[in-house]
Amino acid sequence: MCSCGRTRSYLLVHSRQQLLFGCFFELLEYHFLTLICHISILVLALLFLWSNAHTFVHKTPPHIPIVHLPEEPFLQIASALRIEINRGFSALRDIGTGKDVKKFLIVIFGLWILSIVGSWSIS
Repeated sequence: MCSCGRTRSYLLVHSRQQLLFGCFFELLEYHFLTLICHISILVLALLFLWSNAHTFVHKTPPHIPIVHLPEEPFLQIASALRIEINRGFSALRDIGTGKDVKKFLIVIFGLWILSIVGSWSIS
């Protein structure tokens, strides 16, 4: 059994590198998003220092390209997401008002199964 609570079957199926990566996050209670944020902070701080210190070290400042995202794809995604959210709210309203008992029972059963699976994955 691994120090992070993994079994032998897990060790046989997954590679050593993946196991060490998973144990790192579990043992230190460190989240992947936190790691990404810390790496971004470090890179941004290094770029800032390099840009301001180039006169002292007589190096050229870093060339950081200008990034411009078009507005249209984001508007299309937002519109499609809005339509799906409204469709979901309409279905929830129909279930909540008692118009469809079969759908109500399916949703309750699905949420119950989801809660059981969620309890397995959260320690």
